[in-house]
Parts: sequence; C-alpha cells; structure tokens
Amino acid sequence: MHKVEINWNMVFFASFVIMAAVLVFYALQMNNLMKGSYSIKSYEKKISQLSEVNKNLQVSFAENSLIGQTTQVAKALNFERTTVVKYIQIPVLDNSFAIAK
Repeated sequence: MHKVEINWNMVFFASFVIMAAVLVFYALQMNNLMKGSYSIKSYEKKISQLSEVNKNLQVSFAENSLIGQTTQVAKALNFERTTVVKYIQIPVLDNSFAIAK
C-alpha cells in the first residue's frame, strides 16, 4: 500500500483563495444591498414629493373648476344657503294634460 501524502501548502493556498473569493463576493453583495436600499429611499422620497404636488393640483383644480367658480360667483352675488324649504301646493286638475314638443 502506498501512503498518500498531502501537500499542505497547496491545501492552505486553496483554502486562502476560496476564502478570499467568498470575502470579495460578500463585499460585492453588501454593496448591491446598500445601493438597493438607497434607491428605495430615493424613490420613496420622490413618491412623497409627487403625492404632495398631486394633492396641491387636485385642490387647485377643485377651486378653479366649475363648482369652485360657482361657489365664488354665489358669494359675490351675496347668495345665502337655504335653511328652510317651503313647498307650494298646486291643485291638480282632473282634465290636465301635458304637451310634448
């Protein structure tokens, strides 16, 4: 039987190369993770800013739309809100008819 001799220098060198490769891979993955985290925070900030701009545009549109203008015209003409509604009773005639054009 032959005795198997192990070249320990090669084993240590191979182990060192593998550990160095794993360390470099870990550093690159952590760098990618940090870039992703920064991108997410940046996009969340942009979304927040755009949401605020959108809200301001909606308010501006509501104020400048027909309903907003109607409210402003009503205030300018001194219109008031109704508080009491009174109905007028009109007697119904038996021989009434409607004319459609």
